[in-house]
Amino acid sequence: MGSYQYLKINKLDGIAHVSMNRGDGNNALSYALMKELTDCANELNSNTEINCIILSGEGKSFSVGADLKDNDFMKGEKTSLERREVFKIGPNMCQAWESLEQVTIASVEGYCLGGGLALAVSCDFRVSTDKAIFRLPEIPLGMNMSWQSNPRINALIGPARTKELVILGEEVNGAKAYDWGLVQRLCGEGESLNVSMDLAKKVVKLPPLAVRMSKVSINAAANALNYNSSFMDRDQYLLTGFTEDREEAIRAFFDKRDPKFKGK
Repeated sequence: MGSYQYLKINKLDGIAHVSMNRGDGNNALSYALMKELTDCANELNSNTEINCIILSGEGKSFSVGADLKDNDFMKGEKTSLERREVFKIGPNMCQAWESLEQVTIASVEGYCLGGGLALAVSCDFRVSTDKAIFRLPEIPLGMNMSWQSNPRINALIGPARTKELVILGEEVNGAKAYDWGLVQRLCGEGESLNVSMDLAKKVVKLPPLAVRMSKVSINAAANALNYNSSFMDRDQYLLTGFTEDREEAIRAFFDKRDPKFKGK
């Protein structure tokens, strides 16, 4: 495996544990971390000795979502074409994890917000504590939910609950997420990695070729229309992400006040 600054990777008995570590317990998705997650998935994809991958976050949270303070996204003057290229990083990361033929498990403690949730639903299973917090704050922050995650969420919990999660942007705890079908295993605080490992051990006892072929065929059926329904969401982000409402939402977020939107 390559050398990574923000990822810790441990491999044992056919299982790889990939842990995000920004050093602050929040694991906000900076451009650099997303690039490493993409590279890691692409590297693991051709590994025939690893048959299950667990993804977790070091510290108190899985991930609090995209790093709003990361200057790498907007460093220097950029044309619209260059800006569009930069913002491929999120959907490319999620697609890389969804495209893995090995079974993938997102082990969630604490907060799983925005892009963190987009990454988690790109995995096959989610193991969560009952008090974990899932939330998509994008629309309240003045932008659309992108990274091609809407169809993935819709496939898991249905259109009405997807609208509730995406449009309202309200918190959903682990217990409710489990009832909805967003989470497949529920556990107490501090236990998600152990439960994820138990699930991974079940996977690696199975014939790997049959497991991989089954995953690929199930994903092909379930995700057949995903690209058709979400291929424009990056361009929608480039539209909503540079409006006056978006600027007001970010100011209000850091000022800890309610935003005043004008539809501009």
